[in-house]
Amino acid sequence: MIPEESKHGTFVGRIAQDLGLQISDINSRRPRIITKDGSNYFQVNLQNGILFVNRVIDREELCPEINICIVQLEVILDKPVQVHHINVEIEDINDNYPVFSSNEFKLQISEVRQTGSFFPLEGAVDADIGTNSITGYELNPNDYFALDVQSYTHKSKSVKLVLKKPLDREQTPIHNITLIAFDSGKPKLSGTAQLLITVEDVNDNAPVFDQAIYRASLLENAIKGTFVIKVNAVDLDEGENSKITYAFNKLVPSTVRSVFNIEEKTGIIRVIGHIDFEKQNIYEIAVEAIDKGPKVMAGHCMVLVNIMDVNDNPPELTVTSLSVPVSEDSPPGTVVAVISVYDRDSDENGKVNCHISPNVPFKITTTVKEYYSLIVNGPLDRERTSAYNLTITATDEGSPSLSITKSIQIQISDVNDNPPSFQQISHVISIKENNPPGSHIYTLSATDSDTSQNSFITYSLTDGSIDGIPISSYISINPENG
Repeated sequence: MIPEESKHGTFVGRIAQDLGLQISDINSRRPRIITKDGSNYFQVNLQNGILFVNRVIDREELCPEINICIVQLEVILDKPVQVHHINVEIEDINDNYPVFSSNEFKLQISEVRQTGSFFPLEGAVDADIGTNSITGYELNPNDYFALDVQSYTHKSKSVKLVLKKPLDREQTPIHNITLIAFDSGKPKLSGTAQLLITVEDVNDNAPVFDQAIYRASLLENAIKGTFVIKVNAVDLDEGENSKITYAFNKLVPSTVRSVFNIEEKTGIIRVIGHIDFEKQNIYEIAVEAIDKGPKVMAGHCMVLVNIMDVNDNPPELTVTSLSVPVSEDSPPGTVVAVISVYDRDSDENGKVNCHISPNVPFKITTTVKEYYSLIVNGPLDRERTSAYNLTITATDEGSPSLSITKSIQIQISDVNDNPPSFQQISHVISIKENNPPGSHIYTLSATDSDTSQNSFITYSLTDGSIDGIPISSYISINPENG
């Protein structure tokens, strides 16, 4: 027995001694080595009769798949011709590494496979035999897989990958594991292959939005098509299971749907209708992200759209409790009317200031919020001005500001504050004597600046006498016309 890979000249045996030949007979008997396949692995030294290795022997090439490798030699001698049979056993050495058919094996395993599931693997081959051949397999340390190895024969083994922990594609989509085949020779040799395990997706994840609540602000004069906000969701699944469409939740009312819509592919929300801050200043929109898996799953978020006021409403002005006419003797502070103002806008746009025409004996004072009082602010004289046409203006503080005006007429009522007056203080009248009683001698005329009853004049003579005789004994005056 000799080990394979022995060098040229390695001693195999003493042919001369084994065949009972003397050294002196070797040359004459001319021993020759013949093999059935004509190989010349061995040769005899004719000087000493030693059988030696003529060329290196590879046992795996010479005896593939055979546990015991025997080289059958025939030694032929001359004078006389003799044939002797010699068997040389070639001993295996561990000169071959376990080899896989590929450096990488790809497997696809569903993420819902149960623990304990088996997945057959292709084993390695080792041209050596016995303990020099493959004696086992192992995986590099990992949390998810183990090996189940069963031996059928000394050369044949069943290798199965065993799932020992549930897979989650979203957590680890690919597992890269090293499969090692080893022998028990000296030295111990091993071969490796990579197991590239792709975890197949199932629709076990609902889409998830970047934010639970999205907030946006929008001017109330935003036109149709205005971008409001973009929502975004991700689905950790893959393929169709990860494709997302966006929609408003079914409970979103038509009043919201008439103002906004969402693009199902992009998640962009735009204005499609008229916005009025004064009607609604905030919108709460429930949005869904829906995947396309066989069992549909959805994610949810809330979009809050805050509508910002635009100064698009002029103030509203109402004059109430108008007390007219106003007596001309009304003292300052007398309330003539109550003015209410209101602006449907908000903040600065809804703050209202009120004022009236200048150079009039009236002013406006604030009473309570949104209410003003129009009061007398100076002396009134009906005889000078019997009526005032006032313009009341309400202006908001928006930019640009909006205003409204309202005109009212205030009549001044008369007070009997003016005495009748004659054009002349004294009159000289010449009359003839001996006029009969009742004769018209003169007409006096007086005027009164007041009006109505206050302007009606009654004429009379003051008490007096002439030479002790009452004046009324001489003349009289018509009380109505003078």
